[in-house]
Amino acid sequence: MQRGTRMNAMLAYVDQHLRWVPSWIVGFALVVVAILVALLAHRVGRLVISRLLGTNRPVATQLLRRTSGPAQLALCLAAVAFVLPLAPLEDPWRSDLSHGFAVAVIGLIGWISIGALDIAAARYLQRFRLDSDDNLLARKHVTQVRVFKRVLDTLVIILAVSTALMTFESVRQYGVSLFASAGAAGLIVGLAARPLLSNLIAGVQIAITQPIRIEDAVIVENEWGWVEDIASTYVVVRLWDWRRMVVPLSYFIEKPFQNWTRDAQSLIGAIILHVDFSADVSRIRRRLEQIAHASKLWDGAVVNLQVVETHPRSIELRALVSARNAPQSWDLRCEVREKLLDFIRTEMPEALPRDRSFAPLPVADVAGDWADKARHSAAAGKTH
Repeated sequence: MQRGTRMNAMLAYVDQHLRWVPSWIVGFALVVVAILVALLAHRVGRLVISRLLGTNRPVATQLLRRTSGPAQLALCLAAVAFVLPLAPLEDPWRSDLSHGFAVAVIGLIGWISIGALDIAAARYLQRFRLDSDDNLLARKHVTQVRVFKRVLDTLVIILAVSTALMTFESVRQYGVSLFASAGAAGLIVGLAARPLLSNLIAGVQIAITQPIRIEDAVIVENEWGWVEDIASTYVVVRLWDWRRMVVPLSYFIEKPFQNWTRDAQSLIGAIILHVDFSADVSRIRRRLEQIAHASKLWDGAVVNLQVVETHPRSIELRALVSARNAPQSWDLRCEVREKLLDFIRTEMPEALPRDRSFAPLPVADVAGDWADKARHSAAAGKTH
């Protein structure tokens, strides 16, 4: 009661000494002062809470930082709601401010909803690590949470914008008339929204069935790379040479692609060598096993060498070695290829591929040979 009396007394004092100022200026000044006081109160409160938390509570500090924006807007709206009934404003101005206040409240609810989704997702993903060797389960959960979160963020934004637009009388009438008419306009809007809706639905399918996950090694459009990010409508693939390929989400539902880490990261790499027919294959096989056992990239699962093909001038050897993941498989293949070539060149030069040719004797030599044979035959006849 005393508080209301003091407020009325203060307003009477202001009205008495600032009677020459237009009422709408006084009203807007009160609103601006209330917003500034709310921002100052938020800043002071945040500093006090940060001092109380210190550096020993990182989760609470992160929560305070994430909720800073919505808290500022909420305090400003509370301050405006407090002074708006007391501000000396005419009905049109008061109606416009009330309408803006309602739109801001809708935006605040949407902002808080998105922030709550961010906090929940970050809190849930803290138990999973993508930088470990066996990260299949982590990639599965990270993919699901990120895709579902972005789909929910999109839905929250659409609902918030739609609700805010419906507060405008002209927009509400236009929307009702548009959706009430089942004519060409509705068909055009549906066709325009089809790519967005198809990609959103594809995102939900990917989150559930998971043909791809975050950090999966894939081959898309003959390009090899890793799935870096799965957005609400597209996927970013980090290629091996640091380029980024942006692919629509629907691509991974409608078209075939290769996923090298769908169930496990281990891969078998193949090295093809062409050697001469005289090569000692068993000796090359023993050297391959020595190289694999000495390499840190080999996972100890597969090492083998076979003659897989014969050609007119050489034979084809295929060496198989396994590694823990795609990058290590590539490096291991390069290492094995280099060391086997060095071994063949230095220890088995006769195994290098070569071309064989047989040169015919000259015609003069052939005639001389026939003449010698004839003379020997004649001499032998005379003797007898």
